[in-house]
Amino acid sequence: QVQLVESGGGLVQTGGSLRLSCAASGRTFSNYVMGWFRQAPGKEREFVAAISWSGRSTYYADSVKGRFTISRDNAKNTLYLQMSSLKPEDTAVYYCAARWDTDYSSNTRDYNFWGQGTQVTVSS
Repeated sequence: QVQLVESGGGLVQTGGSLRLSCAASGRTFSNYVMGWFRQAPGKEREFVAAISWSGRSTYYADSVKGRFTISRDNAKNTLYLQMSSLKPEDTAVYYCAARWDTDYSSNTRDYNFWGQGTQVTVSS
């Protein structure tokens, strides 16, 4: 079992930046592929980014590539999402998730544990 708690969300203007954090506890954090997903009102939850257990490999949705950076600190059991050049369409609840596997996935069904989410609102 892994417990995940996101933080760092808030209200920001278009073009601004935010850094989300996800604190993990429970089973060994470094054993998991980690991902960020988001869900806007009335829409399905969608993949944002993922990172391998070592942190050496990262994957991004096309919509955030070049603007968002995923990273992890296994010593601190923490996952991060640095978001820059934010747009109103980035407004959503952002979730971190853990996948008990060595392979990356962009499918929500492949992740075993989820946080409660943190709201990000980008004003125009």
